[in-house]
Amino acid sequence: MIKIENLQKSFDGHEVLKGVSFEVGKGEVFALVGGSGGGKSVLLKHVAGLMKPDRGSVTVDGKEIRGSGKKSLRIFRERLGFLFQGGALFDSLSVFENVAFPLKEKSKLGRNVIREKVMGELENVGLSGSEHRYPSQISGGMVKRAALARALVEDPEIMLFDEPTTGLDPVTGQSILKLIDSCHRRLSFTGIIVTHEIPKVFTIVDRVIMLHQGRVRLEGTPSDFLESRDPVIQAFLNG
Repeated sequence: MIKIENLQKSFDGHEVLKGVSFEVGKGEVFALVGGSGGGKSVLLKHVAGLMKPDRGSVTVDGKEIRGSGKKSLRIFRERLGFLFQGGALFDSLSVFENVAFPLKEKSKLGRNVIREKVMGELENVGLSGSEHRYPSQISGGMVKRAALARALVEDPEIMLFDEPTTGLDPVTGQSILKLIDSCHRRLSFTGIIVTHEIPKVFTIVDRVIMLHQGRVRLEGTPSDFLESRDPVIQAFLNG
């Protein structure tokens, strides 16, 4: 479904991505791991169409994102959900209003239908009863749950997660990973998770990609990763 070929990207002469290639099949969930500054979030933004590569391509169902016009890119993004690292909720909107925002902005659904969809999604992420609260009134874990509900309310085919457990304690972080897994089982989206939660994330993903110095160091199953004797991977696993 998602195919990345020879993706290259530089900023001010500094190469961040140096020819990254891999594919994600329909319904698969990938973990994208590696050290800080290794290009994981930059890669994710290319998949979302938020950045254009210097060279190489990102294609979804055979259509290259880079060459898409504004209308095609808009249609593609309607198939996409993105969970930002900090949640990116609007501080001035309630939890309900945050989750309802994409439906109000991009759909022609009636008020009652929107309310039904939003309340259903809040229930799915464990936030029933919190719809009238504001981001400043809820915990970090609840912010991530609300942001996940907003990303899922349009029933996306593709989900991108940028460090979904950053800033959370281990127990809350594990609950967010379990929630992502349950949402995937329910919706069967294709997903890419950028994360440092090693090895916890391996229980919910099909395959792992490790980026190192702008290149793919390993692509394989969680077992391939954990059993690798590559010294770079071993150093990463051992902190």
